[in-house]
Amino acid sequence: MHTTPQSAPVIMVSGANRGIGAAIVRDLLQHDYRLSLGARDTARLEAEFGPPGDRLLHNRFDAYEPETAKAWVDETAAHFGRIDGLVNNAGSGEQVLLTDDNEEALDRLWAVNVKAPLRLTRLCLPHLEETGRGRIVNIVSMSGKRVRNGFVGYNMTKFAVMGLTHTTRHVAWEKGVRATAICPSFVRTEMSSYTSKVKPEDMIQPETMAELVRTAIELPNNAAMAEMLVNCRLEDML
Repeated sequence: MHTTPQSAPVIMVSGANRGIGAAIVRDLLQHDYRLSLGARDTARLEAEFGPPGDRLLHNRFDAYEPETAKAWVDETAAHFGRIDGLVNNAGSGEQVLLTDDNEEALDRLWAVNVKAPLRLTRLCLPHLEETGRGRIVNIVSMSGKRVRNGFVGYNMTKFAVMGLTHTTRHVAWEKGVRATAICPSFVRTEMSSYTSKVKPEDMIQPETMAELVRTAIELPNNAAMAEMLVNCRLEDML
């Protein structure tokens, strides 16, 4: 990006301390963005990316604690004077089957995968609308587009985030806000370590996901992408 440090866009990234989130942070830093990072473990943020400064802010964000979302947004706006983008990356892959009677696990999934990004979107929206070209990127999953397993809890939450993305597009379009859902299949992270269907070396790389996020952020208002479906293998359905 060709900007001065003071004019560089400010992007908030949740779940920034590992996996896809960490790759997004590294990529955006290399392209001169200013970043506000949210994670439960702020010590790990500092270990990964160094101490906070003019271009970097670390914040404790816990999807189970709504007050941390508001504190994060407020601190970001106070520190940088603006918010240009939000990347809702934090998520849980906890497995809840259709036959499981586990309300607590279902509530945990809903809190992390649905309510937290909804809350951050709602809190960030006034700031994003002020810029005239605000960006929201939701890291979803191919499980939000089709169902290929019995993990009903996870699948339901990902379909819900697709609904959040498209609702945001309709509500905020006239104010210049563009929302994109990026739906990957298997990404080479800890969350995909459970599967033997795809070799790790054949999975989508986190760095590739980071490039796609930056693409969604940088596209002009008249060339917005509502969805990106990203697969590491050929599927009959998608």
